[in-house]
Amino acid sequence: MSKPISWDDQRIFLAILEEGSLSAAARRLGVSHPTVRARLEGLEHDLGTVLFTRSVNGLTPTAAAEALREPARTMAMASDLFVRQASARGAEVAGSVRISVPDLMGIEVVPPMLAALRQAHPALRIELELSNRMANLLAQEVDVAVRTVTPGQNALVARKVADIPLGFFATRDYVARKGMPLTAQELQQHDLIGPDRSAADLALARRLPVFGEAPEFAMVTDSHPAQLAAARAGLGIAATQVPIGERDPGLLRILPELVLARLPVWIVMHENLARLPRVRAVFDHLAESYRALARAG
Repeated sequence: MSKPISWDDQRIFLAILEEGSLSAAARRLGVSHPTVRARLEGLEHDLGTVLFTRSVNGLTPTAAAEALREPARTMAMASDLFVRQASARGAEVAGSVRISVPDLMGIEVVPPMLAALRQAHPALRIELELSNRMANLLAQEVDVAVRTVTPGQNALVARKVADIPLGFFATRDYVARKGMPLTAQELQQHDLIGPDRSAADLALARRLPVFGEAPEFAMVTDSHPAQLAAARAGLGIAATQVPIGERDPGLLRILPELVLARLPVWIVMHENLARLPRVRAVFDHLAESYRALARAG
């Protein structure tokens, strides 16, 4: 291969690979469908290989494309890091900081914390990634992460900030219709909302005596925000973080003496970023905000 491969072509390739079609990749990148098609064809020509097979169902990556997935993702993360680093302004708390947060916390807990943060530092730009997948801090895929598992890598700065209890909640309307369960045994006769295919969540459910070894749920979803939304809609009883449930006036806590588990919360960043004012400000603010949440609970 004599011709250098441009990052733009690699970026388009990655978008097609992750989105599954030319049109979806074009929408994601904000370019035209013909542009994406032409750049893909040019990339395949330069590489001397076929990257996708076409069919009525869309594009299927070839083995050659799959082999290039991780290098392309690494390039994308490096490009994002370059932009975030370039946005810094010396010692000022300014520029972009990318934060990874579990989905439920990212919707229900973290936004008010970020509102207070930006009031204090209006030159900050926040990139919020909602995912229950652990972002790769060692590769600096993100700058700061909120995690619910103990970090194990030596190159990370981690601060444990809370142990959040999990409890059962349902709407007042549901309780009026179905009655208030007074024991764990009575709970098994109710409409329960639980996990679908998440191995970790299913394992937790099986360990809880209230569910038994083969829990039966009236509704299943692996999305924690969707579980909470289903409970708020009156579909049944869902487990959620106690501070979130108790903050909602439309929900009642079921069996309030029962704590299903305690969710450890860690704020984590790479040690190389600890001296950057914008990253340190986000790290410290999230840590103190979660500690205040734990104290209030």
